[in-house]
Amino acid sequence: MNTPEQHQDIVAAVLAFIAQDGCSDDGFDALALRLFAYQYANDEPFRRFSQRRGMTPRNVKRWSELPAVPIDAFKELSLRCQPPSAADRVFMTSGTTRSEVKGRHHHPTLAIYDSSMTRNFGRRFMQGSSKLPMAILFPTETVMPNSSLAHYLALAVSQFGTAQSRYFVGPQGLDSAGLCEMLAQAEHSGAPCAVLGATYSFVHLMDELRQRGTCFRLPPGSRVLDTGGYKGQSRALPLDAFYAQLSATLGINRSECINMYGMTELSTQFYDGGNAMVPSVKSGPHWIRSRIVDPLGGCDVPAGERGILVHCDLANFNSVTTILTEDVGVAVDGGFLLLGRAEGAQAKGCSLAVEEFIRVATA
Repeated sequence: MNTPEQHQDIVAAVLAFIAQDGCSDDGFDALALRLFAYQYANDEPFRRFSQRRGMTPRNVKRWSELPAVPIDAFKELSLRCQPPSAADRVFMTSGTTRSEVKGRHHHPTLAIYDSSMTRNFGRRFMQGSSKLPMAILFPTETVMPNSSLAHYLALAVSQFGTAQSRYFVGPQGLDSAGLCEMLAQAEHSGAPCAVLGATYSFVHLMDELRQRGTCFRLPPGSRVLDTGGYKGQSRALPLDAFYAQLSATLGINRSECINMYGMTELSTQFYDGGNAMVPSVKSGPHWIRSRIVDPLGGCDVPAGERGILVHCDLANFNSVTTILTEDVGVAVDGGFLLLGRAEGAQAKGCSLAVEEFIRVATA
């Protein structure tokens, strides 16, 4: 049985691991295996799936051997170690239609998620800056309490934004006039700023500014963060065209246009080092590692070949650490290239993995 003491010990161990400056392979394996034993003991659907795969705390020896749960399992089953509580923070996937079943990720505490976000964001996006005025192109956390991105952006503002930071997306849509005023002030003052939001919000912004015949030259040190893709909320642009237009519209180098790759089912985000060239290399902090696999067999693909991304996120203490995504990638020096969504045989392999998990976990 999962006791309060066990829960507290796990949380303390993960927080201490995140607070380190790095880790060895053995150190990563040690915490990954400890979390596997904890989740195996307390997450029944995950335990059944692991047993069916012949993977138990007795015979799994490395993080790369952990059973990968298909991401759509979060839509079908409750994956958690702690029993449900009214105090839980539940992040839900956005979905593309009102009728689509949404995945749920339960957080009995946000201490680990928040530590993961702020430590990683400070190093990868802030790049040594203490605080910046932030323009947020996404609704507030109050409006979208079940959105992991809304919480992520609220943390960015509260921990790294100045008092001049503002949200520019509300019930009426994008406040382009207010945003233009803030960007013009930054341009004239020479003080750098940051603009953060969903990728599709930037498309709306660029379209609006093009219609106005307006563009900006933001001061050196300014930067942009986009995330999440288009999700049917705007016209879709090829990566190169998107970043070329974004750079021209805001007057910053493409190397300062940062993309964040994350998902509701994870507690850690990946970043690139800018998008001077696309696709850019994504990488994460020391508490998350990735593999590229064949979704049908779960085996690593040969070096240099495309496969489906599997992420082992040690900040995912309450659900499952290791997730089979539906994203295609290829391993490169320093991280991986994100190449889009699975299609054809790869998509079928992901679907079959979901069917297997549900069949086994509910048997």
